[in-house]
Amino acid sequence: MNTPLIRTGMKCMAVLLTLGLLAACGSKDGPATPARQKPAASQKAGKEPPRDATAEEVAAEARGKLKCPVKSKLAPRAANAPVDDIVGVRPGMGHDEAAATVLCTHDLLVVTEDARGRFQINTYGEKLRQGFGARFAEPRVHVQKTARDYARDLQYRDHNRAAAQIPPGTARWYVGTMGVPGEERVVHAAREEGYEEGRNPTIASVVEALVGKYGPLTERAGQQGSGEQNLTWANDPFGRRITETSPLFRQCNAIAHFGAALSFSPDCGIVVAARIVPVRENPALAGILQVVVVDQAGAYEALQKTEQWFAQQDAARRAKEVEAAGRNAGAPTL
Repeated sequence: MNTPLIRTGMKCMAVLLTLGLLAACGSKDGPATPARQKPAASQKAGKEPPRDATAEEVAAEARGKLKCPVKSKLAPRAANAPVDDIVGVRPGMGHDEAAATVLCTHDLLVVTEDARGRFQINTYGEKLRQGFGARFAEPRVHVQKTARDYARDLQYRDHNRAAAQIPPGTARWYVGTMGVPGEERVVHAAREEGYEEGRNPTIASVVEALVGKYGPLTERAGQQGSGEQNLTWANDPFGRRITETSPLFRQCNAIAHFGAALSFSPDCGIVVAARIVPVRENPALAGILQVVVVDQAGAYEALQKTEQWFAQQDAARRAKEVEAAGRNAGAPTL
């Protein structure tokens, strides 16, 4: 069976800004007076020059009139169903509801454009929202940068991406959605948190909290030397926990690394994976926690239906064009 994959990637783009100088010229009658001087371009447009802002101010501007907590339209999870949320974000949520729920998890989070999880779907020119990212807002400081500054920034970002680090005391999200335009719903979600220095929980307490929420583990693996812990909770499409004796034991899994590729299978249900990265100086303390939840069967079905919908829409469009041509087109000149 061919299994669709999400391929992730990061792209960086440097934009060089050049500033021009405005020269004020006097009239033929003599030097220009203050009342007769030409206003600057920003004054002409009635716009004030951009001002610096704190991270809190940037977040408030981006978040708009957000009301928390979000009242979910998704039906409550059945009592015997596997736990499938990350801080309230669940597969099946609508795109906008999920975005609002993510923002409500922290006052500094802002939704960002993020193309890390894109399917190669022919949308025939229509817009399809396949997901969104969220990160902590950063202060806005207007300082003119040189080409050397931009090159240094790109090098720094590449280094950070390779190291897969997140600033302590912050969190980031990626939520993948699928469905016909305007009705996209969550099929997977990932969250990464960097613990603030001096407030790091023990790895044992993080594992205990995770098991307390998601239930008995399907699999736990630790890396010798680094102390990293990888935990998995896997279920079949009927919500039954997969154990070592199940033929699906090695088939239904997910990688908790933030932004890693995910596989979808109709034979698997809700899969939750967590990765705990210890503090380098003390492997008993947690430095980073990454959690991902995937509705594999739901994502597989949503992907298939969405592709079919786009193909049917395009076929209907072509059929209408042929019908219109039969009524309105002129005869060929022979």
